[in-house]
Amino acid sequence: MAPARSLAGLRVLVTGASSGIGAAVSSALAGRGARVFGTGRDDSALEAARAQFVATLACDLTSPGAAAAVVTAGAEALGGLDVVVSNAGAGWSGPFESMTAEELDWLLDINLRAPVHLAHAASRYLHESDVGGQLVLIGSVAGLVGVPNEVAYCAAKSGLRGLAESMRAEWHRAAAGAAGPLTVTLVSPGVVGTPFFARRNQPYTRAWPRPVPVETAASAVIGAIEHRHLDVVVPSWLRVPARLNGGLPSLYRLLSRLEP
Repeated sequence: MAPARSLAGLRVLVTGASSGIGAAVSSALAGRGARVFGTGRDDSALEAARAQFVATLACDLTSPGAAAAVVTAGAEALGGLDVVVSNAGAGWSGPFESMTAEELDWLLDINLRAPVHLAHAASRYLHESDVGGQLVLIGSVAGLVGVPNEVAYCAAKSGLRGLAESMRAEWHRAAAGAAGPLTVTLVSPGVVGTPFFARRNQPYTRAWPRPVPVETAASAVIGAIEHRHLDVVVPSWLRVPARLNGGLPSLYRLLSRLEP
């Protein structure tokens, strides 16, 4: 494994920074000396954690032009961008056919369209980074295996995997002319103990797997930035069903029906 790079002085934009994984990542980055620009929908939460940010911006990333505006504001406040953590997202649980068109559009907007626009707007700044730009996409294990009653959410998070793979291929071709290596990281958490489940229309009630602490997910993101990891699954044992679904999908589907 390559030596960990220092986080001190890194210019980092974090979306969804007002709660959950985004808030924990922002706190950890600031504690390691990174300069963090945070954005989220909860202005009061951002203000309460103001000490850990260079600057903040409260906004809804599903609004037209919001992603580009956030990137511009972050780059201006930090004097450029070295890392962008695209973390903002939301869930929805229930039968797919019971979703309204408005719910479907909003879920796809926050979990896929907004990250695509964010990546598009941030690309030029990350290419200009003198330490090598890095885009960190917070996906989900649900986007790697598929989960019943989370169809639209899984589809959106699966789209982030396609975004990561495609950007890696394109950035690899451009890397020769960049100031440093360009990295696209996909972090796929399983169930994490955050307000995520309280905000969707159904709470998490399964006995297994149990939620991991938000600090565990944040630590994985920090490690991915330090070591420029490409793919991270949290907790790591969930790589097993993800790989089984990718290599032996028929067997995975059979086993998944036996889950409690």
